[in-house]
Amino acid sequence: MTGIVYKSTGSWYHVKAESGVFYRCRIKGKFRMQGIKSTNPVAVGDKVQFELEETGDDTFGVINTIEERDNYIIRKSVNLSKQTHIIASNIDVAFLLVTLNNPPTFTTFIDRFLVTAEAYHIKTVLLFNKIDVYNEEELGEIKYLAALYREVGYECLGISAKTGKNLDKVKEMMIGKTSMFSGHSGTGKSTLINALEPSLDLKTSKISAQHKQGQHTTTFAEMYDLNFDARIIDTPGIKGFGVVEMEKEELGNYFPEFFAVKQECKFNNCLHKNEPHCAVKDGLEDGEIAWSRYKSYLQIIEGEDEQQYRMDDFPEEQ
Repeated sequence: MTGIVYKSTGSWYHVKAESGVFYRCRIKGKFRMQGIKSTNPVAVGDKVQFELEETGDDTFGVINTIEERDNYIIRKSVNLSKQTHIIASNIDVAFLLVTLNNPPTFTTFIDRFLVTAEAYHIKTVLLFNKIDVYNEEELGEIKYLAALYREVGYECLGISAKTGKNLDKVKEMMIGKTSMFSGHSGTGKSTLINALEPSLDLKTSKISAQHKQGQHTTTFAEMYDLNFDARIIDTPGIKGFGVVEMEKEELGNYFPEFFAVKQECKFNNCLHKNEPHCAVKDGLEDGEIAWSRYKSYLQIIEGEDEQQYRMDDFPEEQ
């Protein structure tokens, strides 16, 4: 039988067969995905082949094949630094929710997410949520950020999951596609999904006043069918986003504005750091490339420890 993984809870997978029936499945033996050292061999969004088995009154599926992925999005495993965690696969569009505060989303986090999406050929749209609660100065900051990322080539949209502002435009972008919502805990992913599909009634949470960050309500990625011909993958809130499986020499290719001018660099293997006649650094001086983007690039290329990056921005709850 053929199906799509809708939910993973560690050892069991909820798979929707082509017939529309859901089956609880486990994997057969140990999977070794070629070239991927992942803590989760099967991810939400995977297309799989499985067989049904019966044990007493219980019927469950056994996954024996994972079909080739169109793409996937990956991050460092939180506890195992040398291993990775596949967040989801076969994604048509990723929506990254960004909030200015409650909780704050830093440009370093946005850029790390965008770099990974670029590397795996996943279209990303930035959704600036909670614009109904910002004052004039804060709205100015949002407009500045949106202009910065639009200039790079990313679609940006100001929304309010609570008031419904621009949710019709989000829906339009989702029709006929498998979308993924991602972002820090507390940026409003579950509230947004509930606004798009009230019947789902996903659990939402209050923001921690101590650290202005959300409490995790989604612990596993899960996919939902929506009533307007769309599928959405809701992901756990991500605190940090470590870039993996990337060579220093190729990193600049995943910053579109760097890639656009790299041919003008004097050296073919220019890392845009200390080399003379570097088009990226010239773009910085001319104001055509944002310093925040270049700072993110340097942080990644210099291998700043992701745990340190995460701890600096988001203190752990005591």
